[in-house]
Amino acid sequence: MTTTSPSPVVALRVSRFGGTEDDWLRCLGCDELIYRRRLERNLKVCPECQYHFRLSAQERLDLLLDPGSLARFGGDVVPVDILGFVDTKPYTQRVAESQIRTGNPAAVVCGTARLDGLPLVIALLDFTFLGGSIGGAAGELIARAARRALEDRVPLLIVSASGGARMQEGAISLMQLAKTSQELGRLHAAGVLVVNLNTDPTYGGATASFSMLGDVIIAEPGARIGFAGPHVIEQTIRQELPAGFQTAEFLRDNGQIDLVVPREGLRGTLSRLLRLHAPGERSEPAAARTPPSLVTLPERLSKRPAVDVVAQARNIERPTTLDYCANAFDDFFELHGDRLGGGDDPAIVGGLARLGDRTVVVIGHQKGREVSELVRRNFGMPQPWGYHKAYRLMEYAEKFGFPVVTLVDTPGAFPGIEAEQRGQAYAIARCITRMAELSVPTVSLITGEGGSGGALAMAVGNRVLILESAYFSVISPEGCSTILFGSATSAPRAAEQLKLTPPDLLRLGIVDGVVLEPREGAHTDHTVVAENVRTALESALDELLGIPATEIADQRYRRFARFGDPACQMELIGGGGRGGD
Repeated sequence: MTTTSPSPVVALRVSRFGGTEDDWLRCLGCDELIYRRRLERNLKVCPECQYHFRLSAQERLDLLLDPGSLARFGGDVVPVDILGFVDTKPYTQRVAESQIRTGNPAAVVCGTARLDGLPLVIALLDFTFLGGSIGGAAGELIARAARRALEDRVPLLIVSASGGARMQEGAISLMQLAKTSQELGRLHAAGVLVVNLNTDPTYGGATASFSMLGDVIIAEPGARIGFAGPHVIEQTIRQELPAGFQTAEFLRDNGQIDLVVPREGLRGTLSRLLRLHAPGERSEPAAARTPPSLVTLPERLSKRPAVDVVAQARNIERPTTLDYCANAFDDFFELHGDRLGGGDDPAIVGGLARLGDRTVVVIGHQKGREVSELVRRNFGMPQPWGYHKAYRLMEYAEKFGFPVVTLVDTPGAFPGIEAEQRGQAYAIARCITRMAELSVPTVSLITGEGGSGGALAMAVGNRVLILESAYFSVISPEGCSTILFGSATSAPRAAEQLKLTPPDLLRLGIVDGVVLEPREGAHTDHTVVAENVRTALESALDELLGIPATEIADQRYRRFARFGDPACQMELIGGGGRGGD
């Protein structure tokens, strides 16, 4: 009797949840079991706790780019074992294994592509290739991507997942930080948009160079991002690290990145940003005209008690900067953080928006209405890092040639111990100086309270407008009364003496126009006042865009140089209007 050996059989372990055990994964965030196909349909995001699993390089490219649009370059660039490095295995063997595993010649994939039809250059670090570490080849590919973006004048998107510098290439690896940083510096100088998308994990040499130098920095939820690794920090300082340390949310709250965006929203967010930067056909500036809602002659305004104007300006039901961003502008794209580690001061908000057919940078004070929001936003009184955020946004506008619109509503800069320790006066002075020097058109609108230097830091405009029930003053009426009259009870008298109302300011040439409000005040009809604001801002920008760009800063200089000049003072006393044009 002849017997034959049984054919090999693959034993599939059946899960009690249905299917095989290989069909299920345990979430690293919540420890729940997830059906693999469900996870993949959900872009590898846990449907229970929203933990973001890592994507492969190809999955990431498929997620972000238009199908079939990627044209790769740099395929000839491969790692070189210049040191003859051997650890537990030769470096050359590690490279070869990574090339086989990933199908890529190096840790960076780069090429030209489109996202929602918009052109860009992409450089993507593949974490499965030696941990996305940065050696000579990776640095060269990022540099080539930057040069291509500069040559084509299209945005550069850098998608990072990296453990940092590659030890097996020694100091050559270290030099990539300088090499890539200088390439991004060239893009910044040329006004080419750089966007960072940092995913889990992004550390070391990546964050100390190209991964944190973008004009806009976006991260996925929970992504671990930092310079030194957490274990290195714990061993050095001998302290337990706080919960959430070095996560994307931690960096956002500390002012170091702009946005934390769930994976499903990344493509749409990037599309909006690219579209706001896309060169489009812009109509010629309309002929300068004053809309009916903008008054430029003080005699056309009714005289009201100054104390009533102040009370109206402080009404917490008045529209806030974010209300105007939603109703007077289109497609507001908020940016966050001062990038200096101070934080993301919620008393200052800002970002990109559309006003008519133009992209503008909007910056404003934000108070809020509910008590909790008023407290969180410090009643619209910025800290130094709030002014540093405003400064950063002014720089952003200058780089890309976007007009600046500022919306002013603050009792003043926050007078606190930490504010003084962190250089409140310098932060304000720095903003005033930068805004005065901008080569792009600037329009400032005082929407409520214009309190002293904290307001002026964002009101050095080519055109300064004010709402009908707003005020602008060197000090609050209460403060003036206390100092000069011994108590705050004479605040109404001080308010009259300060000449802080719109008709007074228009007569003095401090403001160039007054935007009318509904009869009972801006708080009674947000829609109407937002439309009045929109038309006033568009009119002001149309007028300014008719001035040669080389003369914008000079016009602003003359506008503010006249205040205090004896000849101009006499003109103002005699009823002269605005000047400086």
